[in-house]
Order: sequence, then structure tokens, then C-alpha cells
Amino acid sequence: MQATQQSASQDAQPRLWDQGCVSLIGMAGAGKSTLGRLLAEKLGWAHLDTDRLIEAYYGLPLQEVLDGMGLAKFLEVEDTLVSMLGVRRTVISTGGSVIYGAKAMERLHLLGPVVHLDVSMASFLKRVGDGGNRGLAIAPGRSLEDLFLERQPLYAAGADHVLSTDSPDQNASLEELHAWLMEPQA
Repeated sequence: MQATQQSASQDAQPRLWDQGCVSLIGMAGAGKSTLGRLLAEKLGWAHLDTDRLIEAYYGLPLQEVLDGMGLAKFLEVEDTLVSMLGVRRTVISTGGSVIYGAKAMERLHLLGPVVHLDVSMASFLKRVGDGGNRGLAIAPGRSLEDLFLERQPLYAAGADHVLSTDSPDQNASLEELHAWLMEPQA
């Protein structure tokens, strides 16, 4: 029995490999950008925010990109740009709507673990306010509550791990996420 356990532990690989990435998904206000920067610093890796990537690609603020092309085209563009990422040793903070893109989610999983930063609806609403000028990919006539309820099962289905970020203690969230990433996989 002991030899089997020892062999299994020697074969176990950490969730985060040296040339891989980790991707953070979740609602606006969940802390993807903040925690992403902190985790990248702790790992000595790069940090990439896909909303900033879209802004850089179009040379416009995210809200203007979204307003200019409309929701359907924006989601298509996001799916395409994220699906083309060719990065290593990078913490990727995604836009909240990335989970609508099958190609993007497939690519993120190929790059490494995908972590859902989960917040309660109350925290989400408090943190994003009315959502104005945040570049929220929300259909006309839909409320923020509707958006939250629509996305929650998609995040759960698309994540390898869920981390609650309701607590304002970013360091505790960082340590919990880092510990999970460093655990050997079964």
C-alpha cells in the first residue's frame, strides 16, 4: 500500500505547470484583474487582461468597442481574440463574457487551469453599481440580476476550480488560490 501511495505521489503533477497559464473567469467585480495581477506577481509571471487586449486591438475603450459593434459581434470578436492567445507563464484575467465563447474557453483550458472567481449577487451589484461604462456585455432590456443568473451556471461548468471572492481580503484569496494551484493533481 505504501509503495502505491509513494508511486502515485511521484506521478502527481501540480495543477500549474512551468510553461502553462492560469485563467480567471467570473462576473465583473469578482476581482479577476486585481487578483490576476497579484497572482502574476507572486508567480513571477506576466499578467494579461483580455479586456485590455480588446481595447489595444481596437484602440478604443471597451465600452466604445461594445457600443460600436453591438453585443453579438463583440462576443464573436472576444471569442476569436481569446482563442488565438499564444502565451506562456501568464495569468489571464478574462472579460466576464468570455464564457459565451466555446473557442475561447477551449483555448483557456489548453493553456492551463481555469478558475471561477465567484461572488454573490449582492457583492456583484455593490461592486459594479449600475454597470455603466464598464463594457458589460449585456443584452438590451436585461437587468444586472438577469445577467448574473444567466452566467453563474456557465462559469461553474467552465471552471476547474471555484474560489469565492466575496471577502474584501485579497491576500487571503491570493493565498487560497496559490495553494490550490500548487497542490498535486490526483
